[in-house]
Amino acid sequence: MWTRWAAAILSAALLELPFPLARPLPPWRSIFAWFALVPLLWAVLSPLNTGHSHPLRRAFLLAYVCGVLWYAGNCYWIYDTMLIYGGLPPLVSALLLAGFSLVLGLYFGLFGLGLHFIHRSTGSTRLALAFAPFLWTVLDLAAARITSVPWDQLGYSQVDNSLVNQLAPWTGVYGLTFVLVAVNALLAAGLLLGRHATSKLSGRLAWSVCGAFLLIVGFSGVFVPPPRPAPTATAVLIQPNLDVGSANSWFGAAWNQHIAQFTRLAQEQCTAYIAGIPQTGAPTARIDCPPNPTPPDLVAWPESPAPFIQGEPRFAEAMRAIALTVHAPLVVGGVGTDFSPQENVWRDYNSAIIIGADGHFAGRYDKIHLVPFGEYIPFQDLLSFAHKLTGRVGQFTRGQARAVFLLNGHRYGVFICYEAVFADEVRQFARRGAQVLVNISDDGWYGDTSAPWQHFNMARMRAIENRRWLLRDANNGITAVVDPYGRVRQSIPRHQVGALIAQYGFNAQTTFYTEHGDVFAWLCAILSLGLVVWAWNTRHAQSSI
Repeated sequence: MWTRWAAAILSAALLELPFPLARPLPPWRSIFAWFALVPLLWAVLSPLNTGHSHPLRRAFLLAYVCGVLWYAGNCYWIYDTMLIYGGLPPLVSALLLAGFSLVLGLYFGLFGLGLHFIHRSTGSTRLALAFAPFLWTVLDLAAARITSVPWDQLGYSQVDNSLVNQLAPWTGVYGLTFVLVAVNALLAAGLLLGRHATSKLSGRLAWSVCGAFLLIVGFSGVFVPPPRPAPTATAVLIQPNLDVGSANSWFGAAWNQHIAQFTRLAQEQCTAYIAGIPQTGAPTARIDCPPNPTPPDLVAWPESPAPFIQGEPRFAEAMRAIALTVHAPLVVGGVGTDFSPQENVWRDYNSAIIIGADGHFAGRYDKIHLVPFGEYIPFQDLLSFAHKLTGRVGQFTRGQARAVFLLNGHRYGVFICYEAVFADEVRQFARRGAQVLVNISDDGWYGDTSAPWQHFNMARMRAIENRRWLLRDANNGITAVVDPYGRVRQSIPRHQVGALIAQYGFNAQTTFYTEHGDVFAWLCAILSLGLVVWAWNTRHAQSSI
């Protein structure tokens, strides 16, 4: 019936609401994540679906439609990126978004298929609903490990929920997702199980009251302020606000002008900032300088279109002069280069180049998790059009080591842009001794879409999981400092040239998640596999009787 398809579409719409949509997310909107899946669960497990001639196929398609619509809505910015910055025709851009959604929507489809398989094999709606949070968590793990697109997993919707976030240092974002899906399943039970109770009304009421109670308790964490650790250090985070593709505008005198601006921003001692997340419009700014702002403990330049190439004399000299001027180490987004004598070629890396306070090269982190179609092209012969996305596409080499740098007596872990969405990778910096995390990024490719805000919230979750301060320096924003509980302590408006005098701290203690990674998600995978095997054997045993 059409009601099942309407329910699947309704879930897709509700799932869009707890995530940023082209602007910062009001914390109260996260409440939708607690019940957005209820219509889909009802559509997949309702007797209307079980009575269909092909119930497994119908369950898969219902969830698949929900997933395709959700990905198309949540990641609509892919179209803008390909059209505006990739220079691709509108039809090709739309087809790329459609293909992306059709592929990743398969995870939703597998969710619906798995739930209905358990229900059909065991005859138990309760067991299928209990299976839901385990299966969803497993599919999120697969999205991170197989397709490498763990974008806006459900748990990220609770980045501002200090009560639920207490799970993250133990389970990572997967634990938050598990709780959300479990509450959705409990609420769905009020619709699905009441019809089998002695009294339909009392049965539905009992399940609904229980689910609503957990929803209220869980959501109340949005209004509970987390601890507020005191900062002990100062960094200058430079936001140059360079246009995408502006690397070719640094010729001649322009180079000196840009470096002069870099030097001026690096010497800032007291600038206005926003105490929290930057809002649209004209936010009220604060001026709250640290007692001793000079010299800073660190100066950062983001990943950006600046033509900073390691080994180039003018770059080395410019960075040396800036470091000596500000008496602080630098973290600079640029291109690292190595010569491979075996292949007789130079290799380029998307790198964070570290300059000591003495002006000398101190190390380099080469980005390990590259962006397909942005930093390398899979199947280059077939997909040659992707070269239009960026002038250096297809030329970056994958880094090999997650280096941690000792600067001014403290250890820093630096990761670049898209790597922020991979929890199990970022935690390894803290595990290797990083006392603070630094994320340099260029979100200019996203334009004025929801993607910068979504990306930022995922980076905030890395601070929570590892209980580390996070310094985030982005070319055109969001440039901010995040404390170990995910609270945005300072930021500056997007699309403005400026510097954030970021106050932050250090932490050497490690969380369970930092030490052990995705143990919780893997346990969910083992339990899910065991249940599927048991259900399969149960089904065959019943059919043989």
